[in-house]
Amino acid sequence: MTLGEFQNLIRQMYHEKDAVRGVEGTFMWLTEEIGELATALRSGSHEEQALEFADVLAWLVTIANVVGVDLEEAVARKYGRGCPGCGKLACLCPDAEKP
Repeated sequence: MTLGEFQNLIRQMYHEKDAVRGVEGTFMWLTEEIGELATALRSGSHEEQALEFADVLAWLVTIANVVGVDLEEAVARKYGRGCPGCGKLACLCPDAEKP
């Protein structure tokens, strides 16, 4: 499944609820899922970690749907030619900088 296909799947399953909840409410769910991912990374099994990664991605995609951002296009535009900082496929930016 591509990122675009996943975004469309989430839109089909949840968009009506997500639109009503809005960006703020949906962002709160995302932050809760990030906390659950942190817990799983600290002490969860590999399967628990995988499921929490999926949840975080789903809620991120949900916010993109609510605000009308095509994530596949956005990711390709920003990262499709390499690091947005140095332009290299294998980043050469100094560690102190966020690429």
